[in-house]
Amino acid sequence: MKIDIITVVPDILSGPFSHSIMKRAQDKGLLTVNVINLREYTSYARAQVDDYPFGGGAGMVMMIEPLVNAIESLKKITQYDEIIFLSPDGETFNQKTANALSLKKSLLMVCGHYKGVDQRFRDHFVTKEISIGDYVLSGGELAAAVITDAIGRLLPGVLNDETSALTDSFQDNLLAPPVYTRPENFRGWRVPEVLMSGNHKMIEAWRQEQSLIRTQDRRPDLLD
Repeated sequence: MKIDIITVVPDILSGPFSHSIMKRAQDKGLLTVNVINLREYTSYARAQVDDYPFGGGAGMVMMIEPLVNAIESLKKITQYDEIIFLSPDGETFNQKTANALSLKKSLLMVCGHYKGVDQRFRDHFVTKEISIGDYVLSGGELAAAVITDAIGRLLPGVLNDETSALTDSFQDNLLAPPVYTRPENFRGWRVPEVLMSGNHKMIEAWRQEQSLIRTQDRRPDLLD
């Protein structure tokens, strides 16, 4: 899979893809992440990519021209399955969306910044708008990192144990059950006996029950 990310502050994304699972995915050739500096595609002086909003008001607006220049240049090389704009008013990102996007071959993510982006860009170039939650960040870079991580770990061959992703929270609209490891007894706090039984049928039933209990307690909306 190839993921291109357009941003005005590329240095923010220098770290998230250089470690752990995302690094291994790239080292294996299963994922390619390219960070594109929008300022390289502007014709304005001092690498300007934003301007005051028509009609007045606070904040600055990302201009359409640099964005279109960047996208049209990138599309000469890559045919994108989705052009995603990261914005607080997009659809809320969840595991179902991550699963669907992980089946694509090429994605382009555009990080919002300042007060927003010229609406004409959203109307004519964006195919999907995504938010990672009901709050506002300084820009879409951290959202792009979150989404890339959530997608990348689902790609076949990325995780050493591919069944691990299938048992993550939200995969079946349930939260994951409690997990334990050594030591079996720590300060008198013991691991549930069923997990030590070796009876895989009983263990699976216990985990399913615990998932239901945890979801009912913490996220009952998922059961609706």
